[in-house]
Amino acid sequence: MFEIERIIRTALLEDIGAGDLTTEATIAAGTQAAARLVAKEAFTLAGIEVARQVFATVDPRISFVARKSDGQAVLKGELLAEMQGDAASLLKGERVALNLLQRMSGVATLTARFVAAVSGTRAQIVDTRKTTPGLRILEKYAVRMGGGRNHRYALYDGVLIKENHIAAAGGIGPAVERARLRLSHIHKIEIETRNLDEVRQALAAGVDVILLDNMEPAGLREAVTLVAGRAVTEASGGVSLESVRAIAESGVDLISVGALTHSYRAVDISMLF
Repeated sequence: MFEIERIIRTALLEDIGAGDLTTEATIAAGTQAAARLVAKEAFTLAGIEVARQVFATVDPRISFVARKSDGQAVLKGELLAEMQGDAASLLKGERVALNLLQRMSGVATLTARFVAAVSGTRAQIVDTRKTTPGLRILEKYAVRMGGGRNHRYALYDGVLIKENHIAAAGGIGPAVERARLRLSHIHKIEIETRNLDEVRQALAAGVDVILLDNMEPAGLREAVTLVAGRAVTEASGGVSLESVRAIAESGVDLISVGALTHSYRAVDISMLF
């Protein structure tokens, strides 16, 4: 909650600064208005409560009634929310509320497409740390609203030994051994592999999750067969809507998709008096 409040206050300060020159110059103080948020296209909604908090931060007296819930599929023209209150306050909150709502819904919509593309397979779609700086908590929430799952939130809450860690540590075995000396018994260890030989090394080291980086579907199938349930398998690298189904059909448990939070398109939403 406090992190979301910080994001909202930072965005409002950036947009409003010392005041809204246009509104102050054109609208009489105390003017009341009713407004509505309307979908201008079909998408998966995420961020409606964040939008509510934006207006509440600008003016706690604003009434905000959500007509749709996060995670819902909405159609073009549908009503998302209705607001009533001071016209100047509504206008001051408009852009920040829309910026966050449109971006979060864009993440949820793209995630929902990836989830639908792997329907019927065992694979689950997960996100990455490739998020917009400062907006990670919102984008990762939006991934969940689109039906995806979150990978680690940041460097501090999960162990993922990647190519550069392995090189600096002197190999997969030494990297895993050093990690175990440092970590608590409750921590799992994930390691990145690029080929079947590295998968064998990861299995010998007894890791919990094996990331299969930039492997073709045929290679993924071989890796899944080799692992044989001894570790969770995660496919990663260059995953697109066109390729994700073939990746999922290889039998991997997870597919991490950076595009969910770095290549989404903000959806079209309007606020109308």
